[in-house]
Amino acid sequence: MLAIDSEHFWCLTMSEHRAQLRHRALKAGVITFNQAGGISCTLRNVSTTGACLEVESPLGIPATFDLVVESDHVTRPCRVVWRHEHRIGVEFTDRP
Repeated sequence: MLAIDSEHFWCLTMSEHRAQLRHRALKAGVITFNQAGGISCTLRNVSTTGACLEVESPLGIPATFDLVVESDHVTRPCRVVWRHEHRIGVEFTDRP
């Protein structure tokens, strides 16, 4: 039997609501807003339309922000579509 903790289960169950297939990832990111410092996060999966981010706490993270992935030299504007314990799902708002 496959054992999946509640954090992974949440990201998996959201799949039926996604517009695009997401790919597993394990990349460091920074949530930036209000030209202040950032909140560290980890990209757990990503697609062309959005991502699942692991965070210490979703409290204090605004509804919209920029996601910076320095390893890819990418900054994407995001909108939070769901929050759960240590994970948030975001939609990229700069989609073509």
